[in-house]
Amino acid sequence: MTSWTANDLPDLTGRTVVITGAGRGLGLITARELARSGAHVVLGVRDTDKARQAVAGLPGTFDIRPLDVSDLTSIRTFADSWTGDIDILINNAGVMDVPAARTADGLDLQTTTNHTGPFLLTTLLLDHITDRVVHVTSELHRQGRIDLGDLDWRTRKHHGMWVYQASKLAVVLFSLELQRRLAAAGSPVRSVLASPGIARTALAAHSRSNVVNRLTFLTNTPERGALSLLYAATQDVPGNSYVGPDGLGGLRGSPAVRRPGKAGLDADTAGRLWEATAGLVGSVAR
Repeated sequence: MTSWTANDLPDLTGRTVVITGAGRGLGLITARELARSGAHVVLGVRDTDKARQAVAGLPGTFDIRPLDVSDLTSIRTFADSWTGDIDILINNAGVMDVPAARTADGLDLQTTTNHTGPFLLTTLLLDHITDRVVHVTSELHRQGRIDLGDLDWRTRKHHGMWVYQASKLAVVLFSLELQRRLAAAGSPVRSVLASPGIARTALAAHSRSNVVNRLTFLTNTPERGALSLLYAATQDVPGNSYVGPDGLGGLRGSPAVRRPGKAGLDADTAGRLWEATAGLVGSVAR
């Protein structure tokens, strides 16, 4: 069976896609390929000038808008200004293994960037979304642990990689609960997960875990890592599908529908995480 590539993308003419963190890395590659296939791609980015430079000269149509998913005010401004349909929302922006820090809202930076902010963005935009939400997670969600009593890392010992793993597990559980709610409401919109495996990007450049990027036999190129996002965004997969590389351990390979870790299939925890996250963002004044 021939491996799926970006050349297999369908015609996306007339479709609108919003991608967060699309000014570089996997997000930029995903934006480029979707635009090349005819989609109108909206890049929600912190640095609009750099994003404009990044897409300059690329085929397709792009719209660059300011959006910082670690800033709840920025998220609300973006969502409040949106009009019209969004066919596909891709929650791609993320950080990995960063030192302990608090956002302008007083929330944990890494948790907010990877989970809390995308949760708020998705729920605020949900009435505009017509096809699907794609959540970018990581194989490291399998090592994650969720503490619903301290979701924002106020009392636990803060270790950058533990926070990353927990935030990516939270992404998987968010997809599970979102799909449950969509199905219960009779909505045709689906929630889908995408893991790029280990893609050689700048995400972990500052982290000790960056050593794995030198082991090319274990990793995907950025172009190949982005295929999971593209597949999840465009192929006819069931709700809450987990798309990731088909190689050993999900680290590299071509995109395929796989299974998340057992903790990511816990419906009770997913429901309680939704409520805890909603409470967290709701406690921050507009």
